[in-house]
Amino acid sequence: MTTKETIVNILHDCDVELYDLETVSEFEQKIFRIYITSPEGISLDKCAEVTRILSPILDLEPPVNGVYTLEVSSPGIERPLKKIEHYKGSIGQDIKVKLINTDKIIGKLESMEDGKITIIEEDGEVTTLSLDDIEKARTYYKW
Repeated sequence: MTTKETIVNILHDCDVELYDLETVSEFEQKIFRIYITSPEGISLDKCAEVTRILSPILDLEPPVNGVYTLEVSSPGIERPLKKIEHYKGSIGQDIKVKLINTDKIIGKLESMEDGKITIIEEDGEVTTLSLDDIEKARTYYKW
């Protein structure tokens, strides 16, 4: 079983789902981040619970080489859309998309099919984009 499969199974037992994993370096420190979601939302207590359960397991099967810090958190209200499942789970929500050509589009994600998304922009214009044309996308909250 891979480290990711182990994490997914443990998260399932904690009544949360894996949203994403990432390893980053910040201030010369390696950080292994686990983003979790749940229909009820994610509390600090839930993040602490998952950390307490995962930490000793990851000490035995480190997810990265060398010294690292484990962080468990929600992906946030403005969460990155990286995978097809992320787009499908965000249908009906406002999103912000930056295209490879640097154009930006903001609107409601209407659908996700066959590697393409359809967005209804704020002015009512309907735009269909290939995922291949997207540099970055995230859900968007109007403050």
